[in-house]
Amino acid sequence: MQEYPIKRGLTKDLDERAVAELKNCFGAEPEKTARGYRIRSGALKRLDVTIGQGSKSVIIDTESDITAADDVIIDTNKRFRKFLDAVTGFSTKERVKRAKSVVGE
Repeated sequence: MQEYPIKRGLTKDLDERAVAELKNCFGAEPEKTARGYRIRSGALKRLDVTIGQGSKSVIIDTESDITAADDVIIDTNKRFRKFLDAVTGFSTKERVKRAKSVVGE
């Protein structure tokens, strides 16, 4: 399970945006769960998305299909990164930099 902060100004419609980006990036209709949303796609047996407290973060929990073909894994990883970029408002490079600064504190 990983928690990703949301860029300032993008927290207002986070719930709706997360659902829309799951559909856009993975081409799958998200299933509503008790805490958030869930999809199954490509090399992901399960991708759970939960909105953090105050809509200031998104919590992602995944379960991978280790039997998936390499091309499916690469495509799924690309789609996952695109989803995180769209939902958080931060690029991969920015997310790594922020994660390192939190660990350093």
